[in-house]
Amino acid sequence: MTLSSFILRAFGASLMLVFLGFAPQGSQAAEKLLPPAEMGEDGMFIQPWFHNSFLDLNEDLAEAQAAGKRLMIVWEQRGCPYCKRMHEVNLRIPQVVKTIESDFMVIQLNLWGDREVTDFDGEVLSEKELANKWRVMFTPTLQFFPKTMKEVGGQPGHTAEVVRIPGYFKPFHFYFLLHYAKTNGYQTEPNFQRWLGKIAEKLEEKGVHYDLYADSLPENLPTDL
Repeated sequence: MTLSSFILRAFGASLMLVFLGFAPQGSQAAEKLLPPAEMGEDGMFIQPWFHNSFLDLNEDLAEAQAAGKRLMIVWEQRGCPYCKRMHEVNLRIPQVVKTIESDFMVIQLNLWGDREVTDFDGEVLSEKELANKWRVMFTPTLQFFPKTMKEVGGQPGHTAEVVRIPGYFKPFHFYFLLHYAKTNGYQTEPNFQRWLGKIAEKLEEKGVHYDLYADSLPENLPTDL
């Protein structure tokens, strides 16, 4: 397990209680939100941009690399209230979804699922066995992986991952988590909270108001952060 993974697991677990609070809807008008996601027969929500994968993770990473994207895995389960919240709030914000579609290839896995997945080290396991191997205990859990096969080096996923967040984040943290992974922020600052603090300072310098607990993003977010 990498240092960044260890720090972010501890950080995610500690922040989960803070950010699980259901704040009132922010300033983003309902008519600007994307349509709600549909629920599949397995009781999990379906996004049109989820990757239709054969669940060979080396192949998925190679495909993501060829497309200039990062591989991201989202673990969910039936009846998870904070998975529901993620889909109903975060994943209906156009700016969030635009970032995901542009920069990430996303695979959804079921914490208790039976589909066979081939880990980066070649081991074939069911989803629930893989979750146990990777020590995934919360839903939603987001995992981000290196850009290249060389960086993965045949390691199992929980060793190869560069960022892991267990639990639900409000839109502000969720959105900048994507940028943290995309821009390799974990390489210069393994602590996401400290990295985000620097982003907050830049926003304040630019006069951008933000609300950590809002169900929306600040208006007119600058692109040069």
